[in-house]
Amino acid sequence: MRLGPWPFFHLMLWFAAPRRQRGHHGLASFKLLWYLCLLALASFPQQVWAPPYRIGVVGPWTCDPLFSKALPEVAARLAIERINRDPSFDLSYSFEYVILNEDCQTSRALSNFISHHQMASGFIGLANPGYCEAASLLGNSWDKGIFSWACVNYELDNKNSYPTFSRTLPSAIRVLVTVMKYFQWAHAGVISSDEDIWVHTANRVASALRSRGLPVGVVLTTGQDSQSIREALQRIRQADRIRIIIMCMHSALIGGETQMHLLEWAHDLKMTDGTYVFVPYDALLYSLPYKHTPYQVLRNNPKLREAYDAVLTITVESQDKTFYQALTEAAAGGEIPEKLESDQVSPLFGTIYNSIYFIAQAMNNAVRENGRASAASLVQHSRNMQFYGFNQLIRTDSNGDGISEYVILDTNWKEWELHSTYTVDMETELLRFRGTHIHFPGGRPPRADAKCWFAEGKICRGGIDPAFAVMVCLALLIALLSINGFAYFIRRRINKIQLIKGPNRILLTLDDVTFINPHFGSKRGSRASVSFQITSEVQSGRSPRLSFSSGSLTPATYENSNIAIYEGDWVWLKKFPSGDFGDIKSIKSSASDMFEMMKDLRHENVNPLLGFFYDSGMFAIVTEFCSRRSLEDILTNQDVKLDWMFKSSLLLDLIKGMKYLHHREFTHGRLKSRNCVVDGRFVLKVTDYGFNDILETLRFSQEEPSAEELLWTAPELLRAPRGSRLGSFAGDVYSFAIIMQEVMVRGTPFCMMDLPAEEIIDRLKKPPPVYRPVVPPEYAPPECLQLMQQCWAESAEQRPTFDEIFNQVRTLWILVLPGICPEASLPKTNSLGSHHIVEGNSYKGKSYLPLMNLRKLRPRRGRDTHDTVETTSPKTRTRPHVVTLRNTHCHKLRFFLSQRNFRTPRTYTSVGTGVDSYGGNQTDSKNSCEFVHKFHTFSVSSYFQLQIFECTPSSFRNGNTTTISTIKSSVVSSVTTIFLTCSTLEVSSATTPTGVTLRSHLQI
Repeated sequence: MRLGPWPFFHLMLWFAAPRRQRGHHGLASFKLLWYLCLLALASFPQQVWAPPYRIGVVGPWTCDPLFSKALPEVAARLAIERINRDPSFDLSYSFEYVILNEDCQTSRALSNFISHHQMASGFIGLANPGYCEAASLLGNSWDKGIFSWACVNYELDNKNSYPTFSRTLPSAIRVLVTVMKYFQWAHAGVISSDEDIWVHTANRVASALRSRGLPVGVVLTTGQDSQSIREALQRIRQADRIRIIIMCMHSALIGGETQMHLLEWAHDLKMTDGTYVFVPYDALLYSLPYKHTPYQVLRNNPKLREAYDAVLTITVESQDKTFYQALTEAAAGGEIPEKLESDQVSPLFGTIYNSIYFIAQAMNNAVRENGRASAASLVQHSRNMQFYGFNQLIRTDSNGDGISEYVILDTNWKEWELHSTYTVDMETELLRFRGTHIHFPGGRPPRADAKCWFAEGKICRGGIDPAFAVMVCLALLIALLSINGFAYFIRRRINKIQLIKGPNRILLTLDDVTFINPHFGSKRGSRASVSFQITSEVQSGRSPRLSFSSGSLTPATYENSNIAIYEGDWVWLKKFPSGDFGDIKSIKSSASDMFEMMKDLRHENVNPLLGFFYDSGMFAIVTEFCSRRSLEDILTNQDVKLDWMFKSSLLLDLIKGMKYLHHREFTHGRLKSRNCVVDGRFVLKVTDYGFNDILETLRFSQEEPSAEELLWTAPELLRAPRGSRLGSFAGDVYSFAIIMQEVMVRGTPFCMMDLPAEEIIDRLKKPPPVYRPVVPPEYAPPECLQLMQQCWAESAEQRPTFDEIFNQVRTLWILVLPGICPEASLPKTNSLGSHHIVEGNSYKGKSYLPLMNLRKLRPRRGRDTHDTVETTSPKTRTRPHVVTLRNTHCHKLRFFLSQRNFRTPRTYTSVGTGVDSYGGNQTDSKNSCEFVHKFHTFSVSSYFQLQIFECTPSSFRNGNTTTISTIKSSVVSSVTTIFLTCSTLEVSSATTPTGVTLRSHLQI
């Protein structure tokens, strides 16, 4: 690095040069003087080259005349001159000041402050708390300190969020709370004048008080007009239990007209009689003179003087001299213009002076310690300071919070001078009595609130006596317990009655049910035989009825039969382990609640619970009787041909039933193929749900299940204690996967493993490896195999829910079914009534039709009408008449058509069977028409879609038929479950040459 010439280099050259080259004597003397000046400047670098620190004095100096009375420029000049003369400052900075005007509107004030960015090194003032937080954040970004006496925002107390902000006076909220705590005035009201500065001040004061847990009843704004003042005071009177009213406006003692009018109106409204205490907020920001200082405004206004008896003035304590005395001394010393009248200067003058001195003291501490002073460093070094300000002692603690003393001033209605009554010690936050009592109107202060309002960490009850509060709480608790106990007793009594009496009774006895022949009561024989009887009757053209053999005459009892008749319908009894169950009245309330919840379950694929048989030492679940036996029986019966369509429909029914149970927060816990029963319409229904819950609630004794019974149980339940008697949602999904394996291969669980059940259970309990059935890919589509593997995942969390299974199934095989009428044409999108019409799908380049499930007929309980299609008449009592059924594509149909005889209820006349010919006619007096139908080759493993026209007898005789819009839900809902395997099935009137095609209905 190249350095410049040494400062004395030229001087040495001048002295070393020959005499004839120096010039005349005057030029030599000038050069010598010049270099001596340079040497002197180099000897005092700090004083000459000190960088200036410009302090911006921010305030509404031009828009508010009372703020302008603070004379900010005079105060700043006086402070700067005294700092520069003060020998106690060893600064490397020189101080300057600049007066920065703050707009009286908050939005413009913030905009002006941003424009002052380059005009100052630090700022004091900010009279409007409305933008203090934003200005402090900007100051942190600019690395410029904000030193304010007016920013009351409690958020600024966070030193970490606002590291460049500091208060030059103690927080006004701390001072207020200290006084309020001493007198126990917790309920406060805040009222402000309509200037933007004071409106924001009032809002911030209320927020700060509320942040300390104190109740602020009202925050109001008023103008100088009588109407707004009166309305504001009326609202304060209507507020609840207000003790202290904080007036955020210019004090009446320094010319505030709004406060003067407010106090006068309060006096007229009898609000200065000692009910309230009025506190001027602005006096907290300066030192108001009081020693030997009469106020002419009190002397000249008797009403204000009387009203001021209810005012407590809290202001900064002055030391040896008052503000006016200090101002007079400065004028006498020539530091400020002598023409200033002391009573025309606002005491805020001293606050401005003290704030500039505050920065100088902080900078002096920072420079001495660090040699430099950033904005954050200034704030940090403003701790533990103490200096004498304009006329008071300024002090801060170790946190940088001000601890200067305040004084409470009071007057009576006779005098116009203020007297000190208490000193507010901010270091200890206590009040010290100074010998003069406060003169409260009426002789006593406003009522005190509860001490708990000022206790940290406690929730106050609003001043209610603790003993009274405890008594009230105990009384309410006793009353509540009594009401709950009475309600429980009534509910328990009602439940007892509902259990054994009434049409909706749950507990059944031998008086309610009649057991029928034990030949039909065997678990494996009854349903098949009953199904065969009904099917044979229908196929032979006769009414469905039961024909008993000679063996059926054996008397049936609850001991040898599981089938009974209840209210005229066949029911099935699932017996519990035997034991002594006591009397019906001993049933627990929790059990009766569970009985009611189970009986309320209603779903097409859930076998409905009709009640609980409870008699003669036997307890059993009573459900609807299903003639097709269980899913296990169908799978093992080789006479029943099962194609993939049939299998998928059964699995879909199982999924929907389990989805419903899980939505109702029921876990099955015993799900297996033998607990899935199939009714006469080949609709699968889940049964035996809630069995484990009943066992646990009633504490039945139960033998340990065999290994064969546990093949459907999830591995985590096998490992759990008493796992066979507990269930879970994920465990039901695992059981469903095992049932899928049974349906796919049409075999028992793990039938391909060729291992005893005990060894299979041991392998399931102790992986690895994970042990599961193996299903060859030719038994089902790959998507179905993948779903099955997801459902029996080892981790219960990885198994899908039944909602997810349903969505996958609807996508995987319900809407796309291979191998069914690939030559059929696809139906178009259309709608019929409330049913939704869907389009077909494609699989491997071929078109297929979606699986159909029309609304099912809900017959009376137990009536085995499942093999028939019942068509009911509409409200006009007209019955379906001439119908032509013509199959256009497929050749395998299974169809039973019956006509109901309205004169003899519960009897059906078969009018057609699955034959390849037209059926006969059925006539019945005036209210009958003939059914014309045509069928192709009969096959058990095929299904069809039914489409119907309706006509009245008159319209039939006239050769007319109704339009398709007349097909109502009464007809459609009577159709049993139908799975579409053909493209269309045309239906037309016998007298109408044109056929009308109904599109496929998807209802899942």
